[in-house]
Amino acid sequence: MAVFSFYIFDRHTECIYTKSWLPPVRPASSSAAAAAASSRRASDDAKLVFGTVFSLRNMVRKLGGDDDAFISYRTGQYKLHFYETPANLRFVLLTDTASASMRNVLHQIYINLWVEYVVKNPLAPVDHKGGDGVKNELFELGLDQFIRGLM
Repeated sequence: MAVFSFYIFDRHTECIYTKSWLPPVRPASSSAAAAAASSRRASDDAKLVFGTVFSLRNMVRKLGGDDDAFISYRTGQYKLHFYETPANLRFVLLTDTASASMRNVLHQIYINLWVEYVVKNPLAPVDHKGGDGVKNELFELGLDQFIRGLM
């Protein structure tokens, strides 16, 4: 199983954390403009992922009722897994198409990593206004080890 990327969106629809496990594509020129373009591309990807999740989640609720939940969808290239917490945080994981449901994995990331290292951290901000991302080394290291253990 391959894990491509992971996103966390807050209740204000801002992407507050993103992590990619793919080898980075190296631009032909290593200038500041290339770095800015790469950062802009990552931001655009996060917006596209959230828009897709938001639309599919709303469609599932309208067609299936409030008790129905959007869990995942698959294309020819990847599978998107979705988990929404009671606090309206949205965890999204992109994997290869052959992977089984990762809903339990996303729940474990929320309970064992997010709550332990971010929520219980008295120095961590409660809201990440303006897209201020999560900057917590223990969370990042724990997430990386957890995901690499799945691969």
